[in-house]
Amino acid sequence: MPNLKKHIVILSGAGISAESGLKTFRDSDGLWNGYNIEDVATPRAFKRNPQLVLDFYNQRRKDVAAAKPNAAHIGLAALEKDFDVTIITQNIDDLHERGGSTKILHLHGEIFKMRSVADENTFYECKSDINVGDLAKDGSQLRPHIVWFEEPVPMMEKAAALLHNCDYFVVIGTSLQVYPAASLLHYAPAFLPKFIIDRKIPEVGSYSNLTKIEMPATEGVEELRKLLLAI
Repeated sequence: MPNLKKHIVILSGAGISAESGLKTFRDSDGLWNGYNIEDVATPRAFKRNPQLVLDFYNQRRKDVAAAKPNAAHIGLAALEKDFDVTIITQNIDDLHERGGSTKILHLHGEIFKMRSVADENTFYECKSDINVGDLAKDGSQLRPHIVWFEEPVPMMEKAAALLHNCDYFVVIGTSLQVYPAASLLHYAPAFLPKFIIDRKIPEVGSYSNLTKIEMPATEGVEELRKLLLAI
């Protein structure tokens, strides 16, 4: 039986997780918990000082485990009652999953997964720390399943294709400064109704059929629901 629900594709960024207390890459001091991005989130950094990088993500894993989904995560999951919802997230946490959403594509990897440095396609569950000397089944060092800066984004093509098979596109809590994810707005067809939710709407240029909801994600998702149900 065909799915008669309208299809919403949602791009979520750090802003939605920030309301659950998780730090973002782009805090006002330009650091992430006191670290320069170049020191902890690039292949060069991992080659130079692997334990520093592993320690950084070990702490991120603990932070995510301690965080709880907020009203925005739960509200997006509730949309599935009336809509077919696919979430493309830039976030490495699992708050969308724990909030109840069922169709999630992680652009930048997942903090609770790890992989061998030699095999980017085989993943293992990761609930504890990774240290130098921890090896995958192929004998290579394990690393977080995270897409670092300067690495390709394997899920980007799949994400872009979703925008040609949906009825609404929603952007929530992203600065639209991290590429290629930020370019997804360009892939959206001109006729497609688009919504941006952020406490401070980023500069997006001119797009047709664009509705701006200048609110925190926790409030903006409820406003989005009202607008969508009224269409």
